[in-house]
Amino acid sequence: MIRLMAVAAALSASMLLVGSAASSAPAAQAAHGTASVDVVAAAASSVAEAARDRVEAMTVREQAAAVVIGHIPSTDPAALAAYMDTGYGGFILMGSNVPDSEDELRGIAAAMTRDPSLPPLLAIDEEGGDVTRLPWDAAPAADTLKNAHPQAVEAAFAVRGSLVARGGISVNFGVIADVASGPGSFIYSRSMGTDAASAAERVAAAVRGEAPFVVSTLKHFPGHGAAEGDSHHMIPSTSMSLDDWRTSTAPPFVSGVDAGAQMLMFGHLAYTAVDPLPASLSSAWHEIARDELGFDGVIVTDDLGMLAATGSPEYADPGAVAVQALAAGNDLLLMVQGSDGSTAAAMVDALVAAVDGGALSAQRLQDAAVRVTAMRLQIGAAAPAWAPCLSCDPVG
Repeated sequence: MIRLMAVAAALSASMLLVGSAASSAPAAQAAHGTASVDVVAAAASSVAEAARDRVEAMTVREQAAAVVIGHIPSTDPAALAAYMDTGYGGFILMGSNVPDSEDELRGIAAAMTRDPSLPPLLAIDEEGGDVTRLPWDAAPAADTLKNAHPQAVEAAFAVRGSLVARGGISVNFGVIADVASGPGSFIYSRSMGTDAASAAERVAAAVRGEAPFVVSTLKHFPGHGAAEGDSHHMIPSTSMSLDDWRTSTAPPFVSGVDAGAQMLMFGHLAYTAVDPLPASLSSAWHEIARDELGFDGVIVTDDLGMLAATGSPEYADPGAVAVQALAAGNDLLLMVQGSDGSTAAAMVDALVAAVDGGALSAQRLQDAAVRVTAMRLQIGAAAPAWAPCLSCDPVG
């Protein structure tokens, strides 16, 4: 957690940097303050071994639940706790899950955490600007930061990351690594710019800012800017070659991974020169992320409900889509749009049936569950970096 003085100092300084592109960075230093543990550091071998031991002791159903990040619209701690008792690996908080106060949000997070040594991955889309779930997040967002000094970006995301963590949330789906094609692009207001090199600098700064507080996530791989259109309702497509992608679109993802991002969100975007399938369902794109980017963290899908919203019959069944997504190489399956209290359970049922019937490799499921479990264990083992209330002194 973080003290109010540190937040205020960082936010104030970041505002100044947005306007002046100053060369010094006291804001970023202040925001990091006495943070003692980076929760997104690479898992130690002992944690990885512990994760493997835990997963091998699980049933197939428990492993399947561990790779699902669910959602129901509620702010009732008891209802949310009961939902998470199913054993889901995580939960995404949307606007319908955010109460009026930070104290209430911490209470919700605590209720969903049955075992503090293995906390669920509690995630949120907190980009700022157009995508703000926390009403008290006033830090600058990409709409202004794309034109600001990278130090201002780092300071703003240090503030944002600390606010997210202070609410008991461990994962932020908040760093847009897409290079927008121009001001008319669907992703423009949320992106860090239209130039790959400039965007790459700012994406790396955003990761450095929030990574001491939360699991920092890059999205929407392999890049929404080249594939025009709103992927909430369609599958945007581009014929861009892989070589062109490497130079014009990949740099922000590369810089974000190098800066310490530990989660990578795959978009529902078709780069047809590589694979006609959406990247989220493409084993070819997952191989590129692992082999070319060298990314060894957790890969999460964008909301799989968005595929169903395209109206394509092949994506109508959330269970079948879950199996396809896991087989492609995703570790964590996200479902929000169009889902209800039974959707995540149906996904788990489909994964179990696919393993039992041989349609999905048991090893693929186990490997995904190990990655997710290792991240959860690492978060559970991390010493608190900040005091849990504004009036307390930081601990650690």
